[in-house]
Amino acid sequence: MRWPIALALASALLAPPAWAADAAARAATAPSPLQVPDTLAQRLQPCMACHGAQGKASRDGYLPRIAGKPAGYLYQQLLHFRDGRRQNATMTRLLAQQTDAYLREMAEHFAALDLPHAAPLPSPAPAALLARGQALALQGDAGQRLPACSACHGAQLVGVLPAVPGLLGLPRDYLIGQLGAWQTQQRRALAPDCMAQIAQRLTPADIGAVAAWLAAQPVPAQQRAAAAAPGPAPLPCGSTDHPPR
Repeated sequence: MRWPIALALASALLAPPAWAADAAARAATAPSPLQVPDTLAQRLQPCMACHGAQGKASRDGYLPRIAGKPAGYLYQQLLHFRDGRRQNATMTRLLAQQTDAYLREMAEHFAALDLPHAAPLPSPAPAALLARGQALALQGDAGQRLPACSACHGAQLVGVLPAVPGLLGLPRDYLIGQLGAWQTQQRRALAPDCMAQIAQRLTPADIGAVAAWLAAQPVPAQQRAAAAAPGPAPLPCGSTDHPPR
């Protein structure tokens, strides 16, 4: 009789209490604080750290808005950063191991976002400088062999499908930085690199003028890129003549 009693007592002592079993069951069904949904939007959260919530940036920051840009353009830039044609250590490091297919998926995600733009900040630039910038953007300068920005970037400067970006809604310093990068070959595109040719013809004063005027313009209500350019391209351009497939 003693042996069965001792065995029963040992079993009772070794069995976990009811509250412990309940806690284990709850832990098994509750989501871990480290679990996150495996969605593209979640995986692209690092982009938001620099480009702002949903990629819409801010009106006074240096880094550009990527939401709503043409998918072909965004895809090209991701390729350029990954492959070294554009210089940014952070972007290159983030993209170094990404496949073409994944970069295209990223581009299409941000291109599909249709978000409102903030009003532009008032420009402190002198009126004469802004007038020069407007002339360059809308008319060009035949004497310097400079086509109008609108000849490639669309009559409303909001871009042209599939691969030409809009120029409105971007910070002045960012625009200056990119034109300067083309002048110094820190930024390159597929040959023939039309923007590099144009940037080489701009004076420092003209870069400041066109950047100041563009940054001061509101983005029109119809902010999506145009389906076609307003006319023939003024220069052969590798990025638009042969967009990545």
